[in-house]
Amino acid sequence: MSPDDAVFLDFDGTLAGLQDDADTVFLAQGMDQVLHACATRLDGALAVMSGRDLDDLSRRVPGNLWRFGNHGLRASAPGGLATQSPAAAPSGLIAALSEISDTYPGVRLEPKGPVLAVHYRAAPGVEVELKSALSDAIAPFADYSLQHGKMVFEAKPNAANKGACLLRAMLSMPFLGRRPVMIGDDTTDEDAFASAQSAGGIAVKVGEGATGALHHLNSVQDVHALLKEFAST
Repeated sequence: MSPDDAVFLDFDGTLAGLQDDADTVFLAQGMDQVLHACATRLDGALAVMSGRDLDDLSRRVPGNLWRFGNHGLRASAPGGLATQSPAAAPSGLIAALSEISDTYPGVRLEPKGPVLAVHYRAAPGVEVELKSALSDAIAPFADYSLQHGKMVFEAKPNAANKGACLLRAMLSMPFLGRRPVMIGDDTTDEDAFASAQSAGGIAVKVGEGATGALHHLNSVQDVHALLKEFAST
């Protein structure tokens, strides 16, 4: 990383460790100050980009940072008002996924505006069967696709794409004219990895798993160490 970069950071699994209960995930003590120092070195060109709903994300990261939530469908500038919530997912899709989730003990449906997340961390043995049922339920909804993350399936409209969000951000200040750096850990970050690299930037995969990113960090702790080093130089 250099002061001339534009840095985009995933939240869960990148800035904060994964938990069985997503509501318990917060930044480690002192990391808010580290992120603020990094953003200052980058003249504000640092953003947290997450699949979480923007309002939820904003409760977990400093408000003086750029935030992109809902896989890029919502945005908030530092200290600014958030963009309006997009329309919810189709009621028929919500009902279908809710019925499927209720079928499997330990599986939970989380509506995030137009994105529907089906968590199965508490029931890992149902993955194959759950994927099949969800794929069948989503099939009638042409604008939706199913994406597999870490112990979660997400039904996403096509516009919910971190890669497209990154490229849009790069067209305006404070990101304009900088080299994009995307750091993330999950399949939901792969689109952003590809976009960053196609724009002449860097993609960094955190943890194990197949990826298109050309760089790698082992853990959330390694991300923290990288950010702390950058903040202090």
